[in-house]
Amino acid sequence: MVVLTGREFRANQSKYFGVALGGEDVVVKSRIGSFRIVPIADSDIVIGKDDLSESLYKSLLEVKNAKEGKGLLLSWEDFKHEMER
Repeated sequence: MVVLTGREFRANQSKYFGVALGGEDVVVKSRIGSFRIVPIADSDIVIGKDDLSESLYKSLLEVKNAKEGKGLLLSWEDFKHEMER
């Protein structure tokens, strides 16, 4: 584990991103708290609040339309298959 100050991290960000990418824990300590630098994996989902709200709204509309006979919903198995793509 590497523990460093915010100043050290700012001065050498690329170095410590590489350390984290290599699997070692990187902890940055500052006046406002401590933070662990962790690479995002391919399986991680990163989405902003606005994008999430829009996706949820579209999903609700899809369900509403299907209930009104204006569309079809995927089965659970088909949905999982779509999400794996």
